[in-house]
Amino acid sequence: MPPVLFLFVRSLRMAPPAPLSSARPPSSARLGDFTTDRRVLLLMCMAVLVGLAGVGAAWVLLRLIALCTNLAYYGRFSFENLPIAGNTLGWAAVAVPVVGCIIIGFMARYGSEKIRGHGIPEAMEAILIGKSRIQPKVAVLKPLSSAVSIGTGGPFGAEGPIIMTGGAIGSLLAQMVHMSSSERKTLLVAGAAAGMTAVFGTPVAAILLAVELLLFEWKPRSFLPVAVAAVVAAAARPLLFDAAPIFPYSGVGQPSLHHVVAWAAVGIMAGLGSGVLTALVYAAEDLFEKLPIHWMWWPAIGGLVIGLGGLIEPAALGVGYDNIIDLLAGKLALQAVLLLLVVKVVIWSVALGSGTSGGVLAPLLIFGGALGALATPALPHADPGFWALLGMAAMMGGTMRAPLTATLFAVELTGNFSVLLPVLTACAFAYGLTVLLLKRSILTEKIARRGHHITREYHVDPFDLVRVSAVMTTKVETLPASMRVADAVAHFTTAERRHTSYPVVDGQGVVVGEITRADSLAWTLEDEDNARLLGEMVAHRELFVGYPDELASQAADRMALTGVGRLPIVERATGRLVGLVGRKDLLRVRAGRLRDERERTAYFRWRSARRRPADTL
Repeated sequence: MPPVLFLFVRSLRMAPPAPLSSARPPSSARLGDFTTDRRVLLLMCMAVLVGLAGVGAAWVLLRLIALCTNLAYYGRFSFENLPIAGNTLGWAAVAVPVVGCIIIGFMARYGSEKIRGHGIPEAMEAILIGKSRIQPKVAVLKPLSSAVSIGTGGPFGAEGPIIMTGGAIGSLLAQMVHMSSSERKTLLVAGAAAGMTAVFGTPVAAILLAVELLLFEWKPRSFLPVAVAAVVAAAARPLLFDAAPIFPYSGVGQPSLHHVVAWAAVGIMAGLGSGVLTALVYAAEDLFEKLPIHWMWWPAIGGLVIGLGGLIEPAALGVGYDNIIDLLAGKLALQAVLLLLVVKVVIWSVALGSGTSGGVLAPLLIFGGALGALATPALPHADPGFWALLGMAAMMGGTMRAPLTATLFAVELTGNFSVLLPVLTACAFAYGLTVLLLKRSILTEKIARRGHHITREYHVDPFDLVRVSAVMTTKVETLPASMRVADAVAHFTTAERRHTSYPVVDGQGVVVGEITRADSLAWTLEDEDNARLLGEMVAHRELFVGYPDELASQAADRMALTGVGRLPIVERATGRLVGLVGRKDLLRVRAGRLRDERERTAYFRWRSARRRPADTL
């Protein structure tokens, strides 16, 4: 780290943030659009390191994949990128994926079970329920297991593993500094975005992936460090990788009406394909669950299917970037495309369902590109590979439920911004179809099967839209500070319906404390002096109050942190009681949002004109 940057980070590396207190809340004048403070500068500085580490991790992963491929299929120690289809092993090639998957099974059982799967669901799970803490061994075992899986023929991509690995690097760096789980999440996602940028050279799509899939929020505190990590990764990438787009494409889309309809049709087709792929993967997983053997042996069965599929169509093995290039160039005959699609889908779904390690993004591009290529004869004339490109983007957008990410991903991968509108159209329709037809995506279904629910819809907190003065009860029942303990006990023990707690006020209406039904019971059991006054009894207690000009969310947070069920609302200057907020008042705010969602009203109605009878003389 540069010395200046090191000193700056050190100056910000302060003690843990002070916990939220029940002291006087900030004035409403200090409210603003965002809650981000200067600690975001620390996160942005650390994101620089995360971005650089993400590029390095991506380079290591791709070199490991090449090494495993050379060792497994060519028997030599080399980092040269050679196609699996060029090997001369014959039937012996069937055993290569089996051996690789057995190794992965042992790594998962005796190393870490978290290396199973395609990476993104595991990152989402770590964020949502793991406080964004990833173990160091996962950062090592995930890329290693993925390299073995893909290098021995696994039909997967490298993006899922590098997202998990980059996220692990960000999480590990965050665990070295006093940080909240939300701040650790930011650096975890920054590492994921850096890794994706390094592999594909798509920084904007990587940032959008963070927003649409991983952050589960939209705040400057999370966006800025992620953007820094992606930008740093994009700037450092040319030092280790080719700076040109991975899949250059020069075709253009025709914005005529029948072409627009065809763009939407490709999106719908890809959306249906997304549903089929998701169903196949989890049907395979369900079948493996029924097997009477330990799960560490499931990948070996998946490896056998991979090996047999490789005999039928060798091009279906491995990452398959050559297939994507051929689909975009329109070089493959329809029969070859169909064979590639069928074999790749079968071995991919079975292998992924078996619990081996590998990503889904590159296979989705191949599946969508194959569907677009097969539909080309029935679609309007366009440049070669155009419909394959739309199919790739739409399949990714529909399957991952990330239409904006898929759109910019396709544009950045090809370096062709002229296809932005056609790709966006196809992705939007694919996304809409899968949202309507499927409850879960291929990513969230994995998490749901582990007993966790994820919602992917975000909205403004209704408590942040109203002031306390709009929801508080103004007619408040109180008890005077001059009341004796005996009278207070009698008040709670009468047959009349009573609240569980009451504010205690002095002669000027200033709140001095609060007593509850539990207090009266304790005074009775402890034989408290019945002549003492309530003002004396509550004088030593911490007082929790709210203010009419603050947001309802601030009052709700204070109630949640202190455990009180009713919050007296007082004037800031005098402390006089002006209202009270209880749980039911806050629930009415939420009920209002539900009514806005569910109640339907037509304010303008079309009515047929009535003929007035002719005037009679």
